[in-house]
Amino acid sequence: MKKWKVAATAVTFGRINKEPLKRLEELGCEVTLNPYGRPLTNEEMIQYASDADALIVGNDKVPGNVIEKCKNLKIIAKHGVGVDAIDIKTANKLGIVVTNAPATNSQEVADLAFGFLIMLARGLYQANYDTKAGRWIKPTGISLYKKTIGIVGLGAIGTAAAKRATGFDMDILGYDIEKNSSALKLGIKYVELDELLSKSDFITLHLPLTDKTLNILDADKFKLMKKGAILVDTARKQLVDYDALYKALTDGTLRGYATDVYDFEPPAHMPLFDLPNVILAPHIGGTTIESNRRMGDTAVDNVIAVIKGQTPPNLITLK
Repeated sequence: MKKWKVAATAVTFGRINKEPLKRLEELGCEVTLNPYGRPLTNEEMIQYASDADALIVGNDKVPGNVIEKCKNLKIIAKHGVGVDAIDIKTANKLGIVVTNAPATNSQEVADLAFGFLIMLARGLYQANYDTKAGRWIKPTGISLYKKTIGIVGLGAIGTAAAKRATGFDMDILGYDIEKNSSALKLGIKYVELDELLSKSDFITLHLPLTDKTLNILDADKFKLMKKGAILVDTARKQLVDYDALYKALTDGTLRGYATDVYDFEPPAHMPLFDLPNVILAPHIGGTTIESNRRMGDTAVDNVIAVIKGQTPPNLITLK
């Protein structure tokens, strides 16, 4: 069997956990790891993966013109869940399969969303800064207990967030195009987006990015929100109109906003980055020791299946 070349651009693949990398090497694959510690530019990816048989990607953008330059590619395996940055249509046209790693980091992203909610609700980010600076200032926060949370997107991550909300005895409103039986068992009340926004004290976004969800929170939607609501986005930055978001953060509509998702990584500076009621983190929602192992193993499962001429377990097909 021909020795496969596997180019891994996912920043954490093979670094936090070595076992997925070792599985490929034991199969005789030649594996190269991301040398930059960040997502690759288009030019870098072409240079890095031009002769690769398999590409394991993280938060990189993989447009059609890059795919076309990688003449040996047989599989693009996402080290994670969302595949909106991959030109699946071009890949499939060229006979390249695309896979992802579903349900490998759902719990961790839900953890981060709730961590953000608590930090914003209780002012922990400012309290930490002040206390370390020798200032004894007690912020007066708001409670999560028995408040209303609106979860926009009730797939695996949104449902995991809902389960956490039950621990705070929250009223849970949900919005999605389809009802999830697992979410219904948690007592979630499905409503239209406008009602969710108008009634929720806390709002957390867990939607995929599609033509229909792009800027789903625009200026008109922010006008519907309760004064003093808290918004968290651990899904995709493009779900939110950032001009409208900035206004909502400065006119009192929103008490706070937190995110770990951006257009590009690392992101260019934006005015809202300077606001005291905004918390930013690198894209860490799905990154823990445990989830990294799950994502790595699943990506490798998909690559090995293609190497063996089998249908990969997590094949993505265009609908």
